[in-house]
Amino acid sequence: MHPSEYPGKATTSRRVLAPDLARGMMLLFIALANVSGHIWGRELSAYSLHPAAEGGIDRALSSFALLFIDGHVYPMFAFLFGYGITQFAQSRIARNISPNEVGAMLLRRHLWLFVFGAVHALLLFSGDILGAYALTGLIVAPLLLQGSEKTLRVLLIVSGSIIAGLMLLLAGVFTMVSFAAPGVFDFTQGGQLEADFETLAGTSHGYGATMLVRLGVWLMATFFSVVSLIVPFAVLLGGYAARYRFLEGHTRRFTMQRVALWGIAIATVLSLPAALMHLGVLDPGTMGGAALMLLAQLGGIAGGLGYVALCGVIGAKLQAKPHGHVTAAIAAVGKRSLSCYLWQSLIFAPLLAPWGLGLGATVSASDAFAIALFVWITSLIAAIILERRQLRGPAEAILRRLTYGRVEKA
Repeated sequence: MHPSEYPGKATTSRRVLAPDLARGMMLLFIALANVSGHIWGRELSAYSLHPAAEGGIDRALSSFALLFIDGHVYPMFAFLFGYGITQFAQSRIARNISPNEVGAMLLRRHLWLFVFGAVHALLLFSGDILGAYALTGLIVAPLLLQGSEKTLRVLLIVSGSIIAGLMLLLAGVFTMVSFAAPGVFDFTQGGQLEADFETLAGTSHGYGATMLVRLGVWLMATFFSVVSLIVPFAVLLGGYAARYRFLEGHTRRFTMQRVALWGIAIATVLSLPAALMHLGVLDPGTMGGAALMLLAQLGGIAGGLGYVALCGVIGAKLQAKPHGHVTAAIAAVGKRSLSCYLWQSLIFAPLLAPWGLGLGATVSASDAFAIALFVWITSLIAAIILERRQLRGPAEAILRRLTYGRVEKA
C-alpha cells in the first residue's frame, strides 16, 4: 500500500495546525529537558541529570521536570517525526511524484539528517536526538510507504509488548533485589556521573578532545535508542496514526481526547515516584530507585503521546479560527523545528560549557530553566519573522535542497 491509498488520505492542501503546534510546544519541553545536560561541576542526582544538592525552589522545579517533562519529550518528538514521514509521502504523491521517487527522497532526507546529528554532537551536544530519528527513519520509512495495515499493526503490537514487557521485567527484578539484599547495591552514582559530564563539558580535556568524546557517546546513545525499540515504536505509531489523520480528529475509536487524558494520567502516576525521590520524600535505595525510574520511562512514552493528542485537541479547535499571535508564533516554530532545535544548542553550549562562558558551573535549576525559556522565546521571535517573510528555517532550507537536489520538484 502506498500513500495514495491510505485510509483518510488528505483531500486538501491546507496545512494542518495540530502537528506544527505540537512541535512548537515540544521544543519548549526539549529546551527544559536538555538544559540540565549542560550543568556541570557538581554532584548529580543518582537517577537524573539534575543536581543533587538544590534549594527548595530548584528541587521543586527539577521534580516538576521529572514528573511532566523528562522522558516525555523524545517519544513525543519521535511520534511527530513518524507523522511527518507519512505527511511528506502523502503530499508529494498528491503532486504526482512517483512512490519510488518519494522513497528515494526520504532515503536522502534521513541520511543527511543523520549527518546533521553527527555534526551537532561533534561540535556542541552529545545528547543530540537527530541521529536516532534519522536511523529509525531509514528503517521505518519503507514500512510506512509500503506496509499493509495488518503488517504495521502486528509490528506495533509486538514492539510495544517487548518494550513494556522488558521494562516491567527489569523493574520487577530490581525490586526483588532491593528487598532480598537491601543496602548491597546502594552506592552513590552521582559522583561518577559528575565526572563523566565534566569530561563531556571539557573541564578534564580541551575542546578538541571532547569533540571526539561527544561523538563517541552520541554514536552509542543513537544505537541504543534504536535497539531499545522506544524510538522505532513511537515513529512507527506516528506514521501509522497519520494514515488515519489522527491529529485532524478523523479517528473514532482512539480519539484525541481519550489519548490525551489516559496518556497524561498514566505518565503522571508512573513518574510520580521519580519526582518524590528527587524531593527526598521517597528513598527506595539504588535498585528500588532504578525500578521506579524504569516505570517513569515507560510512563514517559504514554505522556509523550498524551501531549501530542492534547495539542491535537487544541489545534483542531483553533484550525478554523484566525490564529492569535501566540498560536501563530508557536506554529511557526513547529514549521522550523529543526532550526529551532539546533538553535538551542548554539546558545546553551557557548553560554554554559567551560570552553565558553562556563555558567553551567554556577547556575541553579531555576536559572537553567529561565535560560531555557528565554532561548525558546527567542526562537518564537525568529520564527514569526521568518513566517512573515515566508522563509523556511535555515536548517530546513538546507535539508530540503539536499533532499530534492538542485531543482526542487515540490
